Amino acid sequence: MELTRRQLLALLGAGGATAALGGCATPTTAVDVGAPGFGEGARGTVEMWCRSDTVNGVQTVVDAFHAAQDRVRVRLTPIQNGQYVTKVATAIRGGRVPDVIDIDDIYSTMFAFRDVFTDLTPLVEDLALGDALSPGHLALATKDGRHYGVPFLGDFSVLFCNTELFDRAGLDVDEHTASFDGILEAARAISALDGDTYGWSYPGNSSGALGFTVQPHVWATGTDLIAGDVGDQRGNVAGNDALRRTLDLERTLWQEQLVPPGCFADDASRWSADYVAGRLGMFPAGYGIVAPNASPELLERSRVVLLPGPDGGRAFFDGGDNLCMPQGGKNPEAAAELIRFAVALEQQTRMPDGFYSPVRSDVVTPEFEAEHPLVVPTLRSLDAGYAPTTLAYNLIYNQQDGPWLRMFRRAVFDGEVDTAMDEAQTTYDRILRQAQA
Repeated sequence: MELTRRQLLALLGAGGATAALGGCATPTTAVDVGAPGFGEGARGTVEMWCRSDTVNGVQTVVDAFHAAQDRVRVRLTPIQNGQYVTKVATAIRGGRVPDVIDIDDIYSTMFAFRDVFTDLTPLVEDLALGDALSPGHLALATKDGRHYGVPFLGDFSVLFCNTELFDRAGLDVDEHTASFDGILEAARAISALDGDTYGWSYPGNSSGALGFTVQPHVWATGTDLIAGDVGDQRGNVAGNDALRRTLDLERTLWQEQLVPPGCFADDASRWSADYVAGRLGMFPAGYGIVAPNASPELLERSRVVLLPGPDGGRAFFDGGDNLCMPQGGKNPEAAAELIRFAVALEQQTRMPDGFYSPVRSDVVTPEFEAEHPLVVPTLRSLDAGYAPTTLAYNLIYNQQDGPWLRMFRRAVFDGEVDTAMDEAQTTYDRILRQAQA
């Protein structure tokens, strides 16, 4: 289980950075990555931690870094996803931190707001990428206008469309994925092709996967399910028209049997099975869910579009990882050099080889688009990417007993949409209040 904010506070201490690194830790001196000459000719070893889910992509960058120079070596330690946040917090509390961590961007916020990460604003500014560097990633590691992480790899939610099934049903991908009316029309037509074909799918018993793929329908309208700034947040659930229409859509898809019956119990363990078998017309997921499992032929006849709002607009979940430097690392200059290398154009261009997206849009060239067409739509619309900046994301959206999954299931499978939303509002408010205490 991931660390809650209350557990994080207990590990880090109740005060600021000094208290957080206190106890058995030695107080640290803040590192200025913008100091003249910082990082030039760095040497030694960089201790780097990464999530087990991303180890292959990270290892590729580390190998390229070793091949590019012989002054710095990286010792990479993968840690199981479910233990990662706790391990990082424990290391900070004990004063034995790695130099660089590759962290799920949604969890960057918890640490940035505890003032235990090095300020990397000068490094970000030196990149001079502006909005070409994923603004959604960056926002999650930003506090008071300062950046405590650098976007590294993208894991974006999109809508995969099987163009063969669209063609057989006489449908147009762009037209029929632009709104909920179009989605329903397409889902009905594709489901009518034969008894083993469905228009849509969702993992109805996986809180995290549903958060990844369903929330963007709401965000496409310019609203969220959480209102306010960190420290003063509340739920925006009851009375949220975009959310209600989204739940109504998912309910209709279920009632009309336009999704496979297995969606009811799917905990995402077989998330991509129906799409890679060619039985789904539309499949909300991530590139890393489909690409490693689908045949080249299916990928060739797939198209990717962003997830639509009820009446238009498009959005996607801006997931993936940031690179951060915990305060107190032994080799910050070499760590900063590694981060610069990891976000450089050449390394970012290789990200799809590890089934991730780059986080900078200037990788898109005619050659890149021809080789990786399924990752280009998000890169052309990076400003449509979003993830909530909150201290309570895990408790609300990733926990199986959280209010998000409970609301979804009660609304979609039981048909109690308004009751489910009202109940979720109360729970969102309680969790957000406690997370900010």
